[in-house]
Amino acid sequence: MCEQKPVEVTKEAGDACFKKYPYLKESGEAGDSQVKIDKCYRDLGHYLRLINYCLVVGGTGPLDEWGIAGQREVYRSLNLPTGPYVAALEFTRDRGCAPRDMSAQALVEYKTYLDYVINSLS
Repeated sequence: MCEQKPVEVTKEAGDACFKKYPYLKESGEAGDSQVKIDKCYRDLGHYLRLINYCLVVGGTGPLDEWGIAGQREVYRSLNLPTGPYVAALEFTRDRGCAPRDMSAQALVEYKTYLDYVINSLS
């Protein structure tokens, strides 16, 4: 993914999301407990790992099969807003930098897969 540890990138994205949407930590919202917050970070990390798999295989198969199929229905049934996930993934996309994080070509592909997930959640 990046030279930074994937956990750090995931944490940055999640932190940016909760900063943009502070209401999520209020009672009755998607991040009103540490368990729920941890699940949000887990989901973000899952998407980023799937994007890495896409980079390896050269296609969207891993995202399609394990990340996108049914995601909107699951989030809707659990009353989880997708907007914060979109914001976190946009933050990750926009913070990417070549050559700091990866080669210019890899970064273009990485951002393409991020956009693919963002569009699926939008």
